[in-house]
Amino acid sequence: MFDGIVPVWKEKGMTSHDVVFKMRKIFKMKKIGHTGTLDPEVDGILVVCLGQGTKLVDILMNGKKQYQGEIAVGIATTTEDAHGEVIKVVEVQEPIPSSVIDDVMKDMEGELAQVPPYYSAVKVKGKRLYEYARAGQEVERPKRRVQIEKFRRTSDPFYDPEQKIQKWNFEVECGKGTYVRTLAVDCCVKLGYPGHMSQLTRTASAGFNNKEAFTLRELEQLAKASNLNEAVIPLEKAIEGLPRINLTKDQFQEIRHGAVVANDYFNQKISKATALFFEDKLRAIYDRHPSKDDKLKPYKMFPREKVEK
Repeated sequence: MFDGIVPVWKEKGMTSHDVVFKMRKIFKMKKIGHTGTLDPEVDGILVVCLGQGTKLVDILMNGKKQYQGEIAVGIATTTEDAHGEVIKVVEVQEPIPSSVIDDVMKDMEGELAQVPPYYSAVKVKGKRLYEYARAGQEVERPKRRVQIEKFRRTSDPFYDPEQKIQKWNFEVECGKGTYVRTLAVDCCVKLGYPGHMSQLTRTASAGFNNKEAFTLRELEQLAKASNLNEAVIPLEKAIEGLPRINLTKDQFQEIRHGAVVANDYFNQKISKATALFFEDKLRAIYDRHPSKDDKLKPYKMFPREKVEK
């Protein structure tokens, strides 16, 4: 039984569920989950949680993500990427200047309102949007606020005079819930054309990057050598971004079973989720009580080995 997380490099053609299914076979355990779906045709980092690490899924999902991709101007598709049916074509009669592209992309940084694509898993009235799309039905899609930390062009724009389309590579750093293909489409619209995201790779997620990721084949090889522990990142490292408090023995005995305590119990005020450590092990994450301002309550508990009284 493993407790922790593993950054996995998901290859194109696999769903995120496929990765979890294979991980359960490799690690010979059922309690495994991931921290954010990647579309089948998108490769990149998929952070997978094992055992008690699954309690960190929602926390890790709130972390920033980074992508590299390509934007294609002039052609719109049903799925907003290169794998959907073409629904609109507008010829780009002459190249769009780089300075104009850069200004539009820069203007899209910050907080944005996005309408999720029809081919997405967002639920409306109990059904996924892709279910409406496949049935040819229209439904009002809810707007969501997303945070775009960085949206930059990373290559010279390429203009195809025969097809009359224009492409360039980009990188984006964004917050939870961002649809990068929608970001690409909205960028094209601001430039006056239909468009789509023609390629995408997720290069970082939940504080981990592509250099730290393991392929499924590498994990299989580690399993054969009985060295899977080399790939598992402990819970303590996974939550390094949270505030930390080191507990005294008395404090640990008080909170080890999830006691509600006063906000100043740890000799300091807590205003957000805080990791509680004892003997260098993560024991709990506490946060403000939802209805009692002067109290703290457990957000997540992590039972570990027994500690002598």
